[in-house]
Amino acid sequence: MFTCHDLIFFVEGLSIMDASKETGLRNVSSVCSIPEMDDFDLTKLLDKPRLTIKRERSFDERSLSEMSLTRGLDNLELGYSPGGCSGLDTPASSTRNSFEPHPMVAEAWESLRRSLVHFRGQPVGTIAAYDHASEEVLNYDQVFVRDFVPSALAFLMNGEPDIVKNFLLKTLQLQGWEKRVDKFRLGEGAMPASFKVLHDPERKTDTIVADFGESAIGRVAPVDSGFWWIILLRAYTKSTGDLTLAETPDCQKGMRLILTLCLSEGFDTFPTLLCADGCSMIDRRMGIYGYPIEIQALFFMALRCSLAMMKLDAEGKEFVERIMKRLHALSFHMRSYFWIDFQQLNDIYRYKTEEYSHTAVNKFNVIPDSIPDWVFDFMPTRGGYFIGNVSPARMDFRWFALGNCVAILSSLATPEQASAIMDLFEARWEELVGEMPIKICYPAIESHEWRIVTGCDPKNTRWSYHNGGTWPVLLWLLTAACIKTGRPQIARRAIELAESRLLKDGWPEYYDGKLGRYIGKQARKYQTWSIAGYLVAKMMLEDPSHLGMISLEDDRQLRPIIKRSASF
Repeated sequence: MFTCHDLIFFVEGLSIMDASKETGLRNVSSVCSIPEMDDFDLTKLLDKPRLTIKRERSFDERSLSEMSLTRGLDNLELGYSPGGCSGLDTPASSTRNSFEPHPMVAEAWESLRRSLVHFRGQPVGTIAAYDHASEEVLNYDQVFVRDFVPSALAFLMNGEPDIVKNFLLKTLQLQGWEKRVDKFRLGEGAMPASFKVLHDPERKTDTIVADFGESAIGRVAPVDSGFWWIILLRAYTKSTGDLTLAETPDCQKGMRLILTLCLSEGFDTFPTLLCADGCSMIDRRMGIYGYPIEIQALFFMALRCSLAMMKLDAEGKEFVERIMKRLHALSFHMRSYFWIDFQQLNDIYRYKTEEYSHTAVNKFNVIPDSIPDWVFDFMPTRGGYFIGNVSPARMDFRWFALGNCVAILSSLATPEQASAIMDLFEARWEELVGEMPIKICYPAIESHEWRIVTGCDPKNTRWSYHNGGTWPVLLWLLTAACIKTGRPQIARRAIELAESRLLKDGWPEYYDGKLGRYIGKQARKYQTWSIAGYLVAKMMLEDPSHLGMISLEDDRQLRPIIKRSASF
């Protein structure tokens, strides 16, 4: 039933960026203004599930349980509507009313377009940072796969999909390159961490140099790059309604190569992926080796995106079966063993150790004395989250923003768990958000533990960079999670905090301090994904239908009944 409260939410959520060319947005006419609402057909809104903020099955995505192996990609329901829109009948972002956009929006678009990288006349990505004041460029002049994702979403939401298509095809081409670190050859499916376009003005030629980890700090291959590529391919497909790109033999092969690296059989006893430190957004030594939540959540989401796009030819059908089996095992494992709330924490605190046989409750032989003191005060009565890592005799109780937000968007978190994560945000706002959204992880490690875990890393000191630093780019993930769980007020509050400082501070890469009050000591200015993250958050809050390109609906088939007494 469409209520007055819902109407208020829709009116408030209508896009305010129906702007002129100065804003960088495409100039398209409004659908309606406030005085015209009486003539607006509300039944059309009722037909659009993206605008329903109930916490189960709130956005369009076909259920895995409804999928038959006889149905191909051509039967995939994309919810596409012509006109440069996102997956659920969304026109170019800022077309819904006549309000003036926030002054930051025009500045953000101008800065984002300034970061564009061209290859042979075509835009293929955005550089990591456009900081003229910095003397050391390092690799901030390169196009990073993970960094480009919020930029890509911003362009898709603004009805500019060509740059995203170019990026997807160019990185797919790079995947086919031979990849070596010293004498060792990387797996065929590995995607690059980044690439750089070299222009030769004399010969008038462009060449690309890619980095697959051989030049990275620590020489670690980016496990997340392939997952983000698959997720972005699905976002492009949902936004444009164009099935042809995902259906091409090259894209189908690219997905299969990525999945081959992840689905291969070995000595693992868990369905999670075993990873080295520094293999994701946290690309320095921070004690996330093992089974980090960020990688597991992205893995789960990439599997579900692949399932929706995989053609059911001879090779595709085999992969669909393998994906389904892994999804069932992975969802059970994560929801059972990585989830923690007040009751679960109390259960772990009372665990017996050295149990043997399949009847063991403490399956990973976690020693209760290893539970850090801070988590007892941090855990509210209402709320919960997916902890950072679980492996034999080890639980990393740190809270990680990206992993928990992606768990919500991918529906790795059940509706109840997603709601609990939002409860935690509200209960621990000062710790997780403070004066600038949001903490990459909580809490920071310090003193002797910092020396052991980070190897005395001078960049990851306490409450800085990856060690409890604040990253504005995560604002888009928080906003998406808030909209999906029906908590737009949380996102609105976070965006207002960001708007109070981001532009004035020159769009920093990250902030330091317990409350995120200080610009990071080594933070680059005009960091592209800080800019794009703000734009995506703003556009999603103003037009929640954009969420359709980055959100997957809960599938009840992947929700086995979990008795708490058998959780571990």
